[in-house]
Amino acid sequence: MKQLLSIFTVLFAVILLSGFSFAQDAAKVDPKHYKVEFENDQVRVLRITYAPGEKGIMHSHPEGMVIFLSDAKGKFTFPDGKTEDRNFKKGFFSWVPATTHQGENVGDKPFELIQIEMKTKE
Repeated sequence: MKQLLSIFTVLFAVILLSGFSFAQDAAKVDPKHYKVEFENDQVRVLRITYAPGEKGIMHSHPEGMVIFLSDAKGKFTFPDGKTEDRNFKKGFFSWVPATTHQGENVGDKPFELIQIEMKTKE
């Protein structure tokens, strides 16, 4: 029993020290790219900026809206390792489901967008 407990303790420490991220707040883990512009008990508004070639940190967002303030060429990496390349035009807006991802600017110009995150009542 002690050996099993030791194994679980070591595994937990390895996961913790490896930077494993699960449902991490974008503004807290990646403040270089995510700035809180407004927040109340119902929504949080983030300004997201990436310079060319910059890659963010794995993080999560609740459901909400995105509005692109510039054209963007982005790459999203998901926790399972799958990736998705996306191009957005200035003015594009959309409802987005809750997600966990890592963003990257794969274009040659900086991009900027606003994300409005919905808060759930608990």
